[in-house]
Amino acid sequence: MEKIVLIVDDNPVNMKLIRVLLAGEGYDVRTAADAQEALQILQELHPHLILMDIQLPGMDGLELTRILKSDPLTRDIKIIGLTAYAMKGDEERIIAAGCDGYVPKPIDTRTLPTLIAEYFRKNQSPEKQTEYER
Repeated sequence: MEKIVLIVDDNPVNMKLIRVLLAGEGYDVRTAADAQEALQILQELHPHLILMDIQLPGMDGLELTRILKSDPLTRDIKIIGLTAYAMKGDEERIIAAGCDGYVPKPIDTRTLPTLIAEYFRKNQSPEKQTEYER
């Protein structure tokens, strides 16, 4: 089953880079430039993973993560925060908002596909599968 990844990032260069990297690895990659576009996409699509930029215009990625994790329809989607602000305490703040992990920017193009593949491998035990994967 093809894994669906939603990238939420307002930087078109970052979005294109991640999309090309992950599509090359066989993922079905969708994109949203802000929280509102992501919410619209999520009305019709249930991705396996969201790569969420923390610094979005309007509603930031942490607020969007809180909304998604509080909704029974989207709370099972794994979310990895993307941040250029990898300062002390940021990881805790990102995890506290509901992200399942985080990746600092600039993104290391050599390791991101491996990190995503590893993430899917770790999270495929039957009790962690979403209803769409069973």
